[in-house]
Amino acid sequence: MNHQMTFCVDTERSVLIENFEKRGWIHVGPEDGWNFYWTNVNTCRNLFNTETNNYTMTDNQIINHFPNHYELCRKDLLMRNVRRYRREMQKTKSAVAKCISGKFVYLDFIPTTFVLPTDYHLFLEEYSKNPSTWIMKPCGKSQGAGIFLIDKLSQLKKWAKEKKYPKNSAITKNTYIISRYIENPLLICGKKFDLRLYVLVTSFQPLKAYQFKFGFCRFCSVKYKYDSQVSDINCLFAHLTNVSVQKQGNDYNCIHGGKWSTENLKLYLAGIRGEKLVKKLFDDISHIILHSLKAVRNVMSRDKHCFECYGYDIIVDEKLKPWLIEVNSSPSLTCTTVSDRLLKSKLIDSILSVVLPPSGTSV
Repeated sequence: MNHQMTFCVDTERSVLIENFEKRGWIHVGPEDGWNFYWTNVNTCRNLFNTETNNYTMTDNQIINHFPNHYELCRKDLLMRNVRRYRREMQKTKSAVAKCISGKFVYLDFIPTTFVLPTDYHLFLEEYSKNPSTWIMKPCGKSQGAGIFLIDKLSQLKKWAKEKKYPKNSAITKNTYIISRYIENPLLICGKKFDLRLYVLVTSFQPLKAYQFKFGFCRFCSVKYKYDSQVSDINCLFAHLTNVSVQKQGNDYNCIHGGKWSTENLKLYLAGIRGEKLVKKLFDDISHIILHSLKAVRNVMSRDKHCFECYGYDIIVDEKLKPWLIEVNSSPSLTCTTVSDRLLKSKLIDSILSVVLPPSGTSV
């Protein structure tokens, strides 16, 4: 039966509220009869926790997270799932896992990564063969929190000692990943950048995913230096593109927010590298997105009440090879510029148009 839509949110982001209200939806609380719930991952997890909550969703309710979103968005689990998927492709001798030469390298889109402290000795073995710069990230955090770089084994050993005998007890609460740092990133005006792209998934079985046609690049505010003799690995403003990090720097530009649209990036790269290579780059990025989703589809919840908008972070090296850095389950809807606001408003409008009936007034 048709009725007026009700929505519930636990974040007051204007791009959300405006999109809901322009459709004539009514704002209600979490204990009321909501049809559409845009919530954070913790609320979603509690809602689906059968041990602490006996809430049962009805056919006319939909929520913006899958209960086990972490299989794709937690850094260590993403790595584990992609590794398993690649082994499956190799075992079945799938053509999709091969390159033109016949080698199984086609799914090589995540930098060499180890989980710490579990894989500590495996990392030491790899480091002894190929010493270079590595980047440490806590598995359960976002927005650049807790990230640091190392280029000497002594730095990691110091970290490991603190992990085992922590002066700060908070250190023991996080599992970390350590990944080979992309030391040859593609630079524009001497600065490092990454891409933030949005992907909507409405089902994993069968897989139904939609890539939002708009995205943006996030630039560092300090120029990147290749030479390890002059590069300062502690200067995160030259290494981490996260807006939450860059906003703390003196060189951050609050007018454009250190961002470019992906359309501007394509035009720029076409001018210096050619349209053919730019098309291949973005085809390769779509390939990464598709196979990262395929890597988790067999472990993801099949709950029909769920959808999710993922924020994909991609870095491109100087050879125009894209690398998947991470996938975010709650990409920021904070608007730091006018362009930011327009893009994110279109994003939400597009999501609602896909997950709800065309009328947008009933479920």
